[in-house]
Amino acid sequence: VDEIWSPSEFIINAIRKKTKLPVVTIPYHIEMPENIRKNRSGFGLPEDQFLFLVMYDRNTKRKNPEGAIEAFKRAFNPEDEAGLVLKINNCVPQELQRLRKQLQDYKNVYFLTDVMTREEVNCLIKSADVLVSLHHAEGFGLVMAEAMLLGTPTIATNWSANTEFMMPETSCLVDAPLVTLTEDTGLFKKGNRWAEPDISQAADYMRQLYEKPLLCSQLSDRADIDIRQRLSMEQSTSRIRERLVHIYG
Repeated sequence: VDEIWSPSEFIINAIRKKTKLPVVTIPYHIEMPENIRKNRSGFGLPEDQFLFLVMYDRNTKRKNPEGAIEAFKRAFNPEDEAGLVLKINNCVPQELQRLRKQLQDYKNVYFLTDVMTREEVNCLIKSADVLVSLHHAEGFGLVMAEAMLLGTPTIATNWSANTEFMMPETSCLVDAPLVTLTEDTGLFKKGNRWAEPDISQAADYMRQLYEKPLLCSQLSDRADIDIRQRLSMEQSTSRIRERLVHIYG
């Protein structure tokens, strides 16, 4: 190829170390249909509970669902009314059994393991009160961007590509020092580094959003406006146009 485009500076900085080709950031354009509505009953979720949503693939350890689960347990007692929704891709019975045992004291935990359409996923995100992503690393952070556009307040690790569109004014960013891996984990090899989010801080954010409806509303409004500008069609196409003019003169 003559040139490489990627949606985030985080990815670009890694690619630049391996090539002398031009490497350019062209961010994604994020858009949602206007008719997306909350529909908790369609997922078997209660209408009157404050729900935190965690989405991940069982085969992708960098998503760090264990961190989000631990933060929820630190933030809430089993008697609290807050609920946790775990949307799991590629879940197997053994994994579900392990999670149920881990959360056996909590009555307000909901497991969703069915394959969903894009429209269903959007509706699920819209139905949640807060999205939580305590990832170790993200190449872009598409689910977080979509949640912000849908008006769902987001708690996320303050490291990797998602920090290019998530700001303290629009989301709850969790401190995360980098740690060195002591063994291979998927594409991440021994000696590589990734972020280890502060579970206590994440738990504090969970509690704050649960107790302060006004804070949720403020984050929702700011995030929606910011993402519509930052990841708009105009932003993406203008960068593409500028690059093509540069290439072809």
